[in-house]
Amino acid sequence: MASYGIYVGRDLTEDGSVFLGGSGDEVSSHWLELVAASSHAPGSVVTVGVDENAALPGELSTIPQVAQTARYLSMNYTEYEGFPPPLTNGGLNEYGVAARDIWSPSRQELVDMTPATQRGPNYSDLSRIVMERARSAEEAVTIVGELIDEYGYSSYGGNSHMFADAEEGWVLLEFAGGKGLWVARRLAADEVVMFYPGYIGEVPVDIDSDPDFRASENFISFAVEQGWFDPDAGEAFDVARVYGTDEVRFPRREMEEELRQAAPISLRDMLDAVRDRRISKDATGYGQVAQLKANTPAAVRTLWVAPTGSVTAPFIPWRIGVERIPPEFGKHRYLTKNESRRFLTRDWQLQEATVFAGRLFKRLMYFTCDRPDEFLPEVTEALTAFENGMLAEQAMVDETARVLLAADRPRLASRYLTDYVHARAREALELGAALLGSIEARTRVSYGIREPEGDEMSRLDYQMVTCRPLVSRDGDGGQ
Repeated sequence: MASYGIYVGRDLTEDGSVFLGGSGDEVSSHWLELVAASSHAPGSVVTVGVDENAALPGELSTIPQVAQTARYLSMNYTEYEGFPPPLTNGGLNEYGVAARDIWSPSRQELVDMTPATQRGPNYSDLSRIVMERARSAEEAVTIVGELIDEYGYSSYGGNSHMFADAEEGWVLLEFAGGKGLWVARRLAADEVVMFYPGYIGEVPVDIDSDPDFRASENFISFAVEQGWFDPDAGEAFDVARVYGTDEVRFPRREMEEELRQAAPISLRDMLDAVRDRRISKDATGYGQVAQLKANTPAAVRTLWVAPTGSVTAPFIPWRIGVERIPPEFGKHRYLTKNESRRFLTRDWQLQEATVFAGRLFKRLMYFTCDRPDEFLPEVTEALTAFENGMLAEQAMVDETARVLLAADRPRLASRYLTDYVHARAREALELGAALLGSIEARTRVSYGIREPEGDEMSRLDYQMVTCRPLVSRDGDGGQ
């Protein structure tokens, strides 16, 4: 319950791009996946929802699949109790629509009234469907709203989405309760918004008449029926007060203000924000930043991805036009649901034999964050320098790909983009291995490898490994 998303409008950025970044917090393996555009036969369906094992149980069901789905990049994962894998929080599709999925708790009364037979798409289903179908951020809202209106929504307690394209962003909140409640707001070009958790604020009572807002038909009326809102009292309809909670996790407000003050914001600034050690930690499955520019060919659209928590992992620029993902950044057994009770198949033998980027940079995180005051500055400096080298190359990479596309050589453009990013991905692994070797060696020589004091190896709470400033080594694990 601590995923985060950051939106920066185009009026506040250095080059007029829209930025959408963030990460999901999940107890799971994470891997980068390139999903090809696909055609589907009439009558094709998609299985959606949650099963009886979810904290808020439900029933799996099917909805119709569209005839054609889009190509997209996404970080997948496998574990959320009762939610069938693979799961996703969004990504970037060929139409230049980016999506992030972030927790957003509903008020307890809504959680309590959620039926055990809830049906309809869950948060991951909606994120994936948007990647498959949406051609704009506003269309993403339309798609999600219509799906919930027609098929319902399977909730784990409340959720939210950020959608963005090269022009604007939208935020959308879904609520528990089985009542199909949802609300969305357009984000302005001069706006910075951080979801941690998701929020919208006040909405007009006549919400249907305002083009900057969208909502389920019962959004206002249900609150009135429950006695949670009195339209005659002269008060504004505050979404968090009426349907959600007032929780604001540190440092949401601080980071929003810091980004506003930093305008015009560069891609470098955005990568740094997603990497911020106040929010990037062991639970952070990856780091992700979509840079959304107008008039960009589909093949050149770029999603910067760190293979695990970006506090100690580099961002790499993956383009929609790449042919494939290197095996080191693909799916491995580490933390993948159900794999610990089975043996590896020969089919996956060589993929599993490769170095898993997620595990490599996890090890770097654990060594670095054990003594962050000593080791984190050099790791940050090295990762930033590596990324700055790639940032300096991007104009040339884009121009080369555009020239090849204009010459009607799309396959050659894809091969060029693939060769480029695969080379940088290998360099990232080499950098990570060098940093890990150095910090591990110095830890062993200077401090030794301390032994655990208890038998509890892991916990499902937020007393976890972080690189926040070291306070003590007592009580909460030392940070």
